[in-house]
Amino acid sequence: MVARCAHADVVGGGFRLWPIFSAAALRRKLLEVLTCGGGGGAGGGSCRSKNGYQSPQPRPRPRSDRLAELLRAEPSECGDEADDADAAVKKVEALEELKVVVGALQAGDGDNAGGGGGDMCRIEAATVVRRKAKDDAGAREMLAMLGAIPPLVSMLDESGGGDGGEEMVAAALYALLNLGIGNDTNKAAIVQAGAVHKMLRIAEGASGDLTEALVANFLCLSALDANKPIIGASGAAPFLVRSFEAAPTEQARHDALRALLNLSIAPGNAPHLLAAGLGPSLVAAVGDTPAAADRALAALCNLVAACPEGRRAVSRAPDAVPVFVDVLNWSDEPGCQEKAAYILMVLAHRSYADRAAMAEAGATSALLELTLVGTALAQKRASRILEILRADKGKQVADAAGIVATMSAPQERSGGAHQEEPDDAGMSNEKRAVRQLVQQSLQSNMRRIVRRARLPQDLAPPSSENLKALTASSTSKSLPF
Repeated sequence: MVARCAHADVVGGGFRLWPIFSAAALRRKLLEVLTCGGGGGAGGGSCRSKNGYQSPQPRPRPRSDRLAELLRAEPSECGDEADDADAAVKKVEALEELKVVVGALQAGDGDNAGGGGGDMCRIEAATVVRRKAKDDAGAREMLAMLGAIPPLVSMLDESGGGDGGEEMVAAALYALLNLGIGNDTNKAAIVQAGAVHKMLRIAEGASGDLTEALVANFLCLSALDANKPIIGASGAAPFLVRSFEAAPTEQARHDALRALLNLSIAPGNAPHLLAAGLGPSLVAAVGDTPAAADRALAALCNLVAACPEGRRAVSRAPDAVPVFVDVLNWSDEPGCQEKAAYILMVLAHRSYADRAAMAEAGATSALLELTLVGTALAQKRASRILEILRADKGKQVADAAGIVATMSAPQERSGGAHQEEPDDAGMSNEKRAVRQLVQQSLQSNMRRIVRRARLPQDLAPPSSENLKALTASSTSKSLPF
């Protein structure tokens, strides 16, 4: 194009063709070429004249869409990487902070030369440990790995320093408590560091706040099975029993009961708990709230199952058998009914005096009702108790009949049937009582079945007359036990 322009310039002898190729025209041509995606060739005109090249035009579109997708995805990926980097930075900062806290604890461990300033630093460090370990399982594990447990346990020896010493001990106790929550490794490490014996030394003259902290720590540590024998043999049972009987707060009382329940799971702890007087305390606690009664009954089940001494201690507690018989009537607490039935079953199996106490407390009617409306486990245990009581009653009747026959043999000649009338009357009274009890139970169950099924009233038993035919020949031997 330049040569053509030059030739025209020579032939024509002027500059007639230059205005066609002015700067504005060249700019337009360049824009057309760039807009159309190509610019050379003989047919290099406007975009509208290049119809032959329109078919491959859509091909760049997928590339542009893919590029747009990549561009849209790139910020999110970059954002994720940035978030990961921020999280890593935060973790490093948190680790460095934990290292500083543990370093402050270890710097004052066994070194009292710093005076009050050093003690305050240790108290503040223990407070930070308590706060960090409260809701963060990772912080508990990391603090233990960094070595926070031994200096915290050593702080328990500072209880003799007045108010400052008590503040340090309280800070250490709560820090250890939060470190042990939900972490069995930390529980074992705290006990191995000697915390149990140091806590017992503190308990000898502890105030109300310290007592609550100590009980909470014993509850936490006793949850681990490996710690149960160690805590039981350490002498912690008397302190926990005292705390349960006269706790400064209701929370401390509940924590002490739960700790005692944990310890009672290990059979080897039964002698220590019985020596501390736990049996009567648990029997007296059955009348408390349903939650406390359930835990007390569970601990009593463990004691009576552990050893004969446990059975004797529980049965000798004041009003023990009447209390358990009363629990059998707690229809809204099936768990308590099952546990009370288990205790009575163990006592009835081993002791004639306990069986006599059950009969005197009216256990038969409660057991009969439990066999009809209780849970499957409660029904099974109640049936077993009734079998034991019935066998014992049969032996008594047989022995009494033999004695009466022996004593009345010389009088049969003169008295005849008149001498046997009192004994027959006694037996008829017993049959009448059993028949009446069975009749009442059947009536109650029939009404309950009718209510549940919503049957017409004409199908329900209107009175006890319909059941007399069913129970006319019933005796204690015909009951399904």
